[in-house]
Amino acid sequence: MNKLSIKRIAKGKNSTLSHLYLNGVFQCYLLEDKVSENKVMGLTCIPEGNYSLKLNTQAGMNKLYEKMYPLLHKGMMEIVGISNFSLVFIHIGNYHTDTKGCALTGHYWHHIKQDYQVLQSAFAYKHLYKTLLKLLANKENIIVEVINMITYDEYYNAA
Repeated sequence: MNKLSIKRIAKGKNSTLSHLYLNGVFQCYLLEDKVSENKVMGLTCIPEGNYSLKLNTQAGMNKLYEKMYPLLHKGMMEIVGISNFSLVFIHIGNYHTDTKGCALTGHYWHHIKQDYQVLQSAFAYKHLYKTLLKLLANKENIIVEVINMITYDEYYNAA
């Protein structure tokens, strides 16, 4: 069994920055909406817990990603098992306004105006996607573990 760990490390006013690990090896940064005890569609991040990763070939985002990555795309990486939520994907984007409650990939990050953003999102996404797709194609299970390890609260500590 493979473990994809989302370890949240910092939060801004409307954003949360995480490290993403696959079986203990760092893959990329992730950006989500703000942390909340209760998930609100399009406004808050995935609650702490354990979920599964599946390939979703039916969602509307597939058409966009098929056009953007015709040789790579086989379906959206969906985090499933979130109570009362579906269609929570790992995808590209740079700002918390791009997340819609999903997790955005980034090669590195930047802090601006009390929030985080990730950069070179497509670069990080393609690398991660190839790795995860290979595991899923081999019918390997991927558990997604979400952990809040926030050690710095940029929003509340901002001068």
